[in-house]
Amino acid sequence: MPKNSQKLTEKYLPTENFSKRIEQIPSVIVSKIAKIDELKGQWVTGARLSPQVLGRLKRSVLITSTGASTRIEGARLSDEDIEKLMRGINIQKFTNRDKQEAQGYYELLENVFNSWKNLKFNESLIKHFHQELLKHVEKDEKHRGDYKKDENKVQMIDEAGQSIGILFDTSPAYLTPSQMQELVEWTQKTLAENKFHPLLIIGNFLVEFLKIHPFSDGNGRLSRVLTNLLLLQTGYLYIPYVSHEKLVEDNKPDYYIALRRSQKTMGTEKENITDWLNFFFDMILKQSQMAVELLSKENIEKILSEKQIIVWQYIEKTKETSTGDITEKTKIARPTVKQTLEVLLKLKKIERIGLGRSARYRKI
Repeated sequence: MPKNSQKLTEKYLPTENFSKRIEQIPSVIVSKIAKIDELKGQWVTGARLSPQVLGRLKRSVLITSTGASTRIEGARLSDEDIEKLMRGINIQKFTNRDKQEAQGYYELLENVFNSWKNLKFNESLIKHFHQELLKHVEKDEKHRGDYKKDENKVQMIDEAGQSIGILFDTSPAYLTPSQMQELVEWTQKTLAENKFHPLLIIGNFLVEFLKIHPFSDGNGRLSRVLTNLLLLQTGYLYIPYVSHEKLVEDNKPDYYIALRRSQKTMGTEKENITDWLNFFFDMILKQSQMAVELLSKENIEKILSEKQIIVWQYIEKTKETSTGDITEKTKIARPTVKQTLEVLLKLKKIERIGLGRSARYRKI
């Protein structure tokens, strides 16, 4: 290729391309990664929440994420509609396609949240995810789980679900299988080598995946499911408890702009995905902050179980109390009281005075 040519290269060279894209990462991106990892550490050390609370948060995020991810692509279902749909309540005012796409997304994301430890990131998984994503969508039956056979373009969708313009061209259909194989194998290998920060690798995978646009339909939604999976598999364990998709939906114009600016440079002599990385890391940073805020005093009742809330509310009303006092006054079993006290201590909501049976507790 001539030195100054801006034509896209047909051969995808993952290592070379990645090196070009990150060789001059601005300090602001390095700073965002450091902040994200600091908050990640706070979640890991602070989140000792009950399974019931985590389950409640996860169910809420499944609904929010499904609604947001499908609306980004033009569906009109609200979060309330998604909840009704998942409860088996028929919603007459929406098309079958909207409901079918929402159901597929909800079920696939739920599987990721519940089984991410046992899922191996590879091409077969990506194709399987695509099949599961569209398994309820009748019109997509012929191409579920298969790479595109015809050319496609990335279009920006408005609030009414209408295309308002083409963002960028995608990889030709005949190059898609080889480019996907190289991208996925490179991502697997580079994550395993641990030479680069995983967030950089994930960000690169996503921008490249969306540039290839390997499937006839569902690429945007699939990219967000894969985002959840890869972040969980690289240690960002709060992902199921704060919706990444909702943050993207709330910043949809910036999402499209960042993708367009970065992907216009891909395959040229001056590759630069800084705009995309900035947007992507802004979303994860906000997600991290919201996760840690779940542990804050203001949100404490959101993260405690029903019985834990009773214990906490009793402590709030007393100057100082003991395990026995709490058990007697709240009628909650002693083991549950002791477990709750440990949670509140870790969350720095109470302090312990003394040791052993004479220990007493008071609100900080």
